[in-house]
Amino acid sequence: MKKIGLYFGTFNPIHVGHLIIANYMADYTELDEVWLVVSPQNPLKKKETLLKDHHRLSLVRIALEDNTKLMASNIEFDLPIPSYTINTLVHLKEKYETYEFHLIMGEDNLRSFHKWKNQEEIINNHKIFVYPRVLTEQEMEDNTVEFSSFNHSNVIRCQAPIMKISSSFIRKAIKNGKDVRYLLTPEVFKYVDEMNFYK
Repeated sequence: MKKIGLYFGTFNPIHVGHLIIANYMADYTELDEVWLVVSPQNPLKKKETLLKDHHRLSLVRIALEDNTKLMASNIEFDLPIPSYTINTLVHLKEKYETYEFHLIMGEDNLRSFHKWKNQEEIINNHKIFVYPRVLTEQEMEDNTVEFSSFNHSNVIRCQAPIMKISSSFIRKAIKNGKDVRYLLTPEVFKYVDEMNFYK
């Protein structure tokens, strides 16, 4: 069975940090492919800085177009909002019966995993590949408790490069007229610049 890693995000915009993590997971774990799942905009939560769904999906596709192990996915666009990971996993399993689906998440998300809908069902039936993240002081204060899920046999800690690049930093930099060309792939930078995104 083909093993697919699901890397969820708004990708607003997708940057080299996302790509480094996704490529690491495809190359250094048992996963055959990594699908970057673009999260749809929640209609109840209007965010002025969030690009429309189709623009963010286009940026991900542009960033991945020459990598056969990485794929852009809009699977959540047609699912009910808010999109719960368990619902997405059920939907994918029905659609791709011969594939195994696993999750990719940062250490910060693992720390709040106990709050997820049907989290026990997820962790008992899917592997979770965790990449390290530098936590902010606030994140460390909010997550002082150790959770049993940290030691679950399906939680696989990966020694992926630690990324401190964030989409919010890039958006703010663009708004302030800074040069972000080295934080994005050339194709993504060209698209963002030509479309005047985030300015």
